[in-house]
Amino acid sequence: MEAIQALPLVVRHLGRVDYEPTWQAMRAFTDARTAETPDELWVLEHPPVFTLGQAGKPEHLLRETGIPLVKIDRGGQITYHGPGQIVVYLLLDLHRRHLKVRELVNLMEQALIDCLADYGLTAERKDGAPGVYIGGAKIAALGLRVRNGCSYHGLALNVDADLAPFTAINPCGYEGLQTIRMKDFGITDGIAEVGERLVGHLQRLLPLPTVSPTPALDRP
Repeated sequence: MEAIQALPLVVRHLGRVDYEPTWQAMRAFTDARTAETPDELWVLEHPPVFTLGQAGKPEHLLRETGIPLVKIDRGGQITYHGPGQIVVYLLLDLHRRHLKVRELVNLMEQALIDCLADYGLTAERKDGAPGVYIGGAKIAALGLRVRNGCSYHGLALNVDADLAPFTAINPCGYEGLQTIRMKDFGITDGIAEVGERLVGHLQRLLPLPTVSPTPALDRP
């Protein structure tokens, strides 16, 4: 019997990039995958943008701000991305990692909780409301799309972001939900430092992928 080989996890630090072309690049990457394509984490920031998920209701945008709104294909409602918020997109073959979607969500939440614990912050999950919270206020959001057994989109953690745009929406569809950031607790590390810790926790928690060395056919 031939040995099973582990595939690398590629981490790409993309800096500050516009939302829409990044989303299209995730879709193209996922569509072009083969059984041997290594998984990737994309670590980045976005300029100010609201994104509205598949189930999103336009009325959750409470007022016009001049910030663009992009309707996208992840789950969930409306959220905000902007400078000072670390975003990690997880482009993973879930079959190879023997992961179910719910397990991946739990893993992402745990990585965020562990990252925040490194800074002395106690964060938690909320039943029925994916994300990570401190004292009932949301500090990190999650959203995924799975196609052909492969995930894209991911998570966003407020480090030192301007929180004012969150007041123009019902974050993730919840009226009156308070949002917070690490800076509010006196954390001075920036995007680069927090991102390095967060990626480390994701790498630690993700089960290793395996693939047969025998050439495999592309997915249909």
